[in-house]
Amino acid sequence: MSVVIAIDAGTTGVRSRAVYSDGTLATASYREVTQYFPQPGWVEHDATEIWQAVLATLQDVVVQIDETITAIGITNQRETVVAWNKQTGLPYGHAIVWQDRRTSDRCLELAEYLPLVRKQTGLVLDPYFSGTKIEWLLTNRDIPQDDDLCIATIDSWLIWNLTGGKSFVTDPSNASRTMLFDINQMQWSQELCQILNVPKTILPEVRASSGRFGATIKHGSLPAGIAISGVAGDQQAALFGQACFAPGNTKNTYGTGSFVLMNVGTTCPSPKDGLLTTVAWQLGSQKPVYALEGAIFVTGAAIQWLRDGLNIIDRASDIGPLAQSVSDSGGIVVVPAFTGLGSPWWDTYERGSIFGITRGTSRAHIARATIESIVYQTRDVVESMTSASGVTISDLRVDGGAAVMDFMLQLQADHLAVDVLRPKELETTVMGVAYLAGLAQGVWDSTEDISKAWQLDVTFSPKNDPVGYETWQSAVKRSMNWSHV
Repeated sequence: MSVVIAIDAGTTGVRSRAVYSDGTLATASYREVTQYFPQPGWVEHDATEIWQAVLATLQDVVVQIDETITAIGITNQRETVVAWNKQTGLPYGHAIVWQDRRTSDRCLELAEYLPLVRKQTGLVLDPYFSGTKIEWLLTNRDIPQDDDLCIATIDSWLIWNLTGGKSFVTDPSNASRTMLFDINQMQWSQELCQILNVPKTILPEVRASSGRFGATIKHGSLPAGIAISGVAGDQQAALFGQACFAPGNTKNTYGTGSFVLMNVGTTCPSPKDGLLTTVAWQLGSQKPVYALEGAIFVTGAAIQWLRDGLNIIDRASDIGPLAQSVSDSGGIVVVPAFTGLGSPWWDTYERGSIFGITRGTSRAHIARATIESIVYQTRDVVESMTSASGVTISDLRVDGGAAVMDFMLQLQADHLAVDVLRPKELETTVMGVAYLAGLAQGVWDSTEDISKAWQLDVTFSPKNDPVGYETWQSAVKRSMNWSHV
């Protein structure tokens, strides 16, 4: 039986996992990754630590499986960027993480270019995306702008290391998150690179998401010659792993943040207010598939905050039972805008707020309101998405760590008035990039084969009248522009 190893390089940790040709998951290995917060609003990673963690997890998996490894796929946190030297292989300081807000003021300065950014990239002017991060690196760190300089997203960094510096490449799903890539022409934008003072020569070559990116060199127990043949940003990989292959198919990943993606087919749509247009994937020489996306910056991170910041819970898994111990939130509304709000609001200066506190407020009320904020933010995005596209979703496929909470998914179904479908396998980012890699190597013949492999676990159907949404919207508006008053 053929085996594909999927690497999932996420925000808080990296995982390598073996996926067999029958779609079953096997051996896995995980390592946490340190997050650094040098200033308020700044978030960084040590790119060398990420590479070492990936290599360690790969080696763990390799020594535990007997079958020959057919391919490797890589999925990654998308907008995080790292700069390094080709000759030394060393990064120029820490990577800047997608959550980082240090370029907020720069994005305001670039406001006149918003129409161009929207037209060419499908994005908005926000520090979330890589372009202004790259400009900041070039401006504020001692980085020689010569032929040895590489700046790219984490997938490129990992491929470069796995291939011993032979491949400096990325795929369209990651390139489309940089604010430097023309998703209509499927190439780096000369205009936007000039505006942000980024030489195109320091950016990676863009290749199809399912295809040849290079081959491994020997790294300890990791053998040489394994094809790296699938690459996708984590949210696009989840869309693929959820078998959302038809226009209108929609998924939400409840992770550190939450990301709603809708497949909109092979024609790039015009920009939609409050939403992003992104490249979902490209299979070989086929036309790229596009997606509408709603990016919610803080969902699971709010649960982590309750655990680590407020000590309201001991473990993330405690939040569900605690929230269900009360019948409602007691008038509490939590707006978890710790790093601003993403879709559909796009307010980089909004900050986290808790409204409605009384002497009767308990930690259970705050826990329930935090879960409700995840549901409300998803509703914000889905309603904007259906309004913009003219397509009413028939159901929502869900994954990510918080998708294990039946209570939350039932609330979500009630607020969306559609079925919420949870698959048996929640590691859809891993499955998606494994499928992309395996398709290129003939492990799977077609997307039809992948659709047959997708298995439903539970359907949550609407059964209660939703409450609290209007109060949520009022709370969001009261928090807007907080840090810029």
